[in-house]
Amino acid sequence: MDRYIYKILPESLWQDAVSKGEFAGAGIDLQDGYIHFSTAAQAQETARLHFTNQTGLVLVEVDCTELEIIWEPSRGGQLFPHLYDKLAVRHVTNSWPLALGDDGVHSFPEAVTG
Repeated sequence: MDRYIYKILPESLWQDAVSKGEFAGAGIDLQDGYIHFSTAAQAQETARLHFTNQTGLVLVEVDCTELEIIWEPSRGGQLFPHLYDKLAVRHVTNSWPLALGDDGVHSFPEAVTG
């Protein structure tokens, strides 16, 4: 599977995680019992479906080679990466602010869109 997976979350939650050294999850993650991630190919659709018109978001890139990621079917039967644990911030390799366009769609970094 993919080496890098991605999480979209409010910048305030990410800053809190950095200060604590770990991320326990956003609201939906805490509700479901695992942290939802997307692959690079899935991230833009995730943003469109769940974060349209939301400002103050960041995209976090995670090297998952040392994590116990469970790949489970979700949207349209696609396999999505899930982490049934907290995420240590040391596994994060990059983060970017997600700029919001006038159309309500976020601009993703080229490193993710290819």
